[in-house]
Amino acid sequence: MRLFKTCLALATSLLIAGCAPQPTPVTDTVTNLDAEAYMGTWYEILRLPNSFQEGLHQVTAEYRLNEDGTFEVTNRGYNREKGQWSTAVGKASPVEDMPGSFTVQFQWPFSGGYNVVELGEDYEYAIVISNDHDYFWLLARSPNAPRWLIDQTLAKASSWGFDIDAMIETRH
Repeated sequence: MRLFKTCLALATSLLIAGCAPQPTPVTDTVTNLDAEAYMGTWYEILRLPNSFQEGLHQVTAEYRLNEDGTFEVTNRGYNREKGQWSTAVGKASPVEDMPGSFTVQFQWPFSGGYNVVELGEDYEYAIVISNDHDYFWLLARSPNAPRWLIDQTLAKASSWGFDIDAMIETRH
């Protein structure tokens, strides 16, 4: 009888969880990323908190295209508490048959997904997420992105299931 009650409770929990509203998954990346247009300096506007960027302000990412189609990434941010700059250099490799998706590695053997899910028409902004939804960035070509872009991005992030209350607006 105890086993029956346990199975019934488990089945009920799964049924209730299945009825809960689910966030809209982000499955599509941009379909035609022009790698050369994407290169250059980007300013971080929004991010989900993460351990490797803790306490960083004035965050930028600079991309340089390599001859083999990969690109070098230099991320930089200023830690005001420590009074010093933090820099990380990595390499991004395109994922075959998935435009806008890359595998980024800053420290061997660790790598992660870098997925460009939205780009401004003139590459003035980009929304980037990881494969597991643990990371989210809004990048722009200027450190002063318009408020409408930030609000629009937060609305999209919320619909995609990201915790927008945790988002950090980067100070420049």
